[in-house]
Amino acid sequence: MRTLICGSIAYDNIMVFPDHFKNHILPEKIHVLNVAFLVPEMRREFGGCAGNIAYNLQMLGGEPVMMATIGDDHTPYTARFDQLKLTQQHVRHIPDTFTAQAFITTDLDDNQITAFHPGAMNFSHLNSVSDAENIRLGIIAPDGRDGMMQHAREFHEAGIPFVFDPGQGLPMYNGDELLEFIHKADYIAVNDYEGQLLQERTTQSLESLASKAKALIITLGAQGSIIYTNGQQINIPCVKPQAIVDPTGCGDAYRAGLLYGIVNDLDWQTTGQLGSLMGSLKIAQRGGQNHQFSRDEIDQYYFESFGTRIF
Repeated sequence: MRTLICGSIAYDNIMVFPDHFKNHILPEKIHVLNVAFLVPEMRREFGGCAGNIAYNLQMLGGEPVMMATIGDDHTPYTARFDQLKLTQQHVRHIPDTFTAQAFITTDLDDNQITAFHPGAMNFSHLNSVSDAENIRLGIIAPDGRDGMMQHAREFHEAGIPFVFDPGQGLPMYNGDELLEFIHKADYIAVNDYEGQLLQERTTQSLESLASKAKALIITLGAQGSIIYTNGQQINIPCVKPQAIVDPTGCGDAYRAGLLYGIVNDLDWQTTGQLGSLMGSLKIAQRGGQNHQFSRDEIDQYYFESFGTRIF
């Protein structure tokens, strides 16, 4: 049962500054800021919502199909897709662009300064949902602005149920545009901050927004998650992780569990718990795609956390 994942493919370039930004940025000189940080430690991670969600969904035994754009520097990432046996049928190369990428500098207080270059992501509208065959479910994750709107319209016209997951792309849209997404979507997934912003932009309560979809899922980090469906509120506990190393990609891991549960007709309690477990397994590793577990291992972790089997 193929799941179409519309979203970004990106590189995350992560640099660690072995000091504190506050020691180098003078408040009284902020209007003439000109600083450079020596970063002896640097690493590049494979990221982007489409890449992260597909990685996790395949781990669960799902059939992810990515719909995304990449630039001329795609070779390391596409080689990884080959290694993972993830289909690239709808991953489009945009000549004369870079693959989307973030440049993140972190100091010893875990403060971050980030620059994001969208690159090929700005051409996501060149991909069309109608080009993908035998799709059971879709998700619209953060991507190019026009592409997200186009893909929502195409999912809706094709009668394919989809999850609206605006993420960091939410501020690109006004209230009317967000309501248009919501009216077309079958499911809505946001974190607590995005949920608050969604209410402000649309001037509607969570309960009102939830009534427009089959389910509204709000992730709350260490406080677990809440699923609003059929007038009910289902509280999903957070699975205690073995270690807290890096939250990057935890939301994408949760969404992979969400997609697996929906496409396999699992109940919402089970679906939310699987998403919670996937986020917990991810947070113990650096980067969005460095955790590796077999289905048997995931099943055992689920059993230890909730007392039942998932597979």
